[in-house]
Amino acid sequence: MATGVGTAFGTFGELLQGVLPEEDGDFLVTLPVARWSMATYRQESDSGELEVWPPRKTKALRLARMIVDLAPRGVRSARGGTLTVSSVIPEGKGLASSSADLVATARAVGRALGVPMPPVRIERLLSRIEPTDGVLYPAIVAFHHRSVRLRAVLGSLPAMAVVGVDEGGSVDTVDFNRIPKPFTGADRHAYAALLARLTDAVRARDLAEVGRVATRSALMNQSLRHKRLLEPMRAICGEVGGLGVAVGHSGTTLGVLLDATDPAYTRRVTAASQACAELAGAVSVYRTLSFRGASRAAVTAGEGVP
Repeated sequence: MATGVGTAFGTFGELLQGVLPEEDGDFLVTLPVARWSMATYRQESDSGELEVWPPRKTKALRLARMIVDLAPRGVRSARGGTLTVSSVIPEGKGLASSSADLVATARAVGRALGVPMPPVRIERLLSRIEPTDGVLYPAIVAFHHRSVRLRAVLGSLPAMAVVGVDEGGSVDTVDFNRIPKPFTGADRHAYAALLARLTDAVRARDLAEVGRVATRSALMNQSLRHKRLLEPMRAICGEVGGLGVAVGHSGTTLGVLLDATDPAYTRRVTAASQACAELAGAVSVYRTLSFRGASRAAVTAGEGVP
């Protein structure tokens, strides 16, 4: 009985998300964090059914069936199997939980059945299911989430922490991406300028500039999905000496970005956590993933991916 395991990280919203002045211009820039989805696939040759647990993970089940159809004929003839998906990423909050589930599923089923799953193949499969975040690449990337394709590998950054709050409720990513974007031509050019600034900032490992771009993106997103806590979170960021505010553009989360290498980090994260708790109740602290040493070639080939 063949078994495969796959994992994928989530994100804390996005550093930047908007629309560029070009066809298929919807894009985002990922903010990978150390929260994970894990999938395990066990092939069971004596069963004719492919099942998923928990049963609500219907998108993962659909993806597993697509990969089974790609398997070699001898493997494909034993179509039964059990897919188990577990995750510590909150759902419906803009933290890429669904994307992480699907990427982990692709890796698990592919490993069990001997079907290679490089990022470009995963992209093609996921494009048939839903808009997807760029969590299949071990780096900060610019990603066209609606058409599910990589735009550019930006690189890595020094470790940061995100002190996050949740405004409540949940958002369906598919429904959200059907909403017409109210952005003007000027807005589209502004997003192109922000992407250029963020690309340079990641290359220079300039966390202050990263924070400024993230905050600007959060403000521009207010016309699309308003965050009532954005201004209070910006105030907290200023009070504790944070880098900026990141949000789940299609979700319900907001967070203060902090430099985890700052000598004053402990004081800042404590102050931010206390202030956020007074503002919104429950607070979560996320650590970003740095991916040091990952070359662009290795990232796009899928090397070093869990």
